[in-house]
Amino acid sequence: MSGTILEPGQIEAAASKPPFVQLPPRNLFELRAARLDTLAQNHPLSAYLALAAAICRAQQAVLDAPPDVPAPNAHRIRESLVHGLPPLAADTLVRDDGWLAFLDAVLRAFTLAAANPALDDALDHLRKTGSSQRKAWGVALVSGQYDLLPAALVPFVGAGLQTAWSHWLLGLDLGELREREDQAYCPCCGAPPMAGVIRHRGQVNGLRYLVCSLCSVEWHYVRLKCSHCQSTKRLDYLHLDGSPHGVRAEACPSCKTYLKQLYLEHAPDGECLSADLASLDLDLLLAEQGYLRRAPNLLLAPGGEG
Repeated sequence: MSGTILEPGQIEAAASKPPFVQLPPRNLFELRAARLDTLAQNHPLSAYLALAAAICRAQQAVLDAPPDVPAPNAHRIRESLVHGLPPLAADTLVRDDGWLAFLDAVLRAFTLAAANPALDDALDHLRKTGSSQRKAWGVALVSGQYDLLPAALVPFVGAGLQTAWSHWLLGLDLGELREREDQAYCPCCGAPPMAGVIRHRGQVNGLRYLVCSLCSVEWHYVRLKCSHCQSTKRLDYLHLDGSPHGVRAEACPSCKTYLKQLYLEHAPDGECLSADLASLDLDLLLAEQGYLRRAPNLLLAPGGEG
């Protein structure tokens, strides 16, 4: 049996090389809900963060007991991996019916302690809407066209999408996934990142991973480089004094966009989606300075509170 013989230095490099992708934990939505509950305390947007926490608890319930629907086409996944394409390509799968069962399941599992007639009306509208319109809304969200669906429905359609893709992701063998330099979009589903996270322990200490807005996988992306235009010139790192979230925004003067970064060294219990929602005041500051947010959060309708 022939093979490649590695020299000692190569062996050390191979052993110390950090993983390209990291799967989210199976209790991801439970962790998000708990973090949102904590961040909601004495927060100006406490009601919205509590709503997001309730949505995340519904997502976890569905992830723990997913609906019985066919898995994505195995041949399509295999061919995508062979050709270096996202195996769970969002722009393709969102046009199928599979994710709609996860949306229905999230709606059934969702409960909110506080009465909210406006929310009840929105959910009733969503439950009565046909599958073709729901898919059109899903396509709109995946493509970043938030204005094509009612703002009140965004967090719920987004939650259905996230739950479906997280379920499919956790059942995927990523052994053949190809690593590419400057991977600006999710290597698993092709969605844009929601934020970056700076790790602080073990083999990945000090490394940045981008966090997918859809399937929540994390993939390694070098620091001090804009994930939108790949510029390394004069990047600025902005934060609000006294912020408890461990969040800074990497602002790029070349393309005038920014991406939030969660520094776990400063917020060991931090989680990207909850930290993003709890730091919307930072988005307002960056907008005033002329920076554009390109990172979607599927539980947030731009310009509103969900």
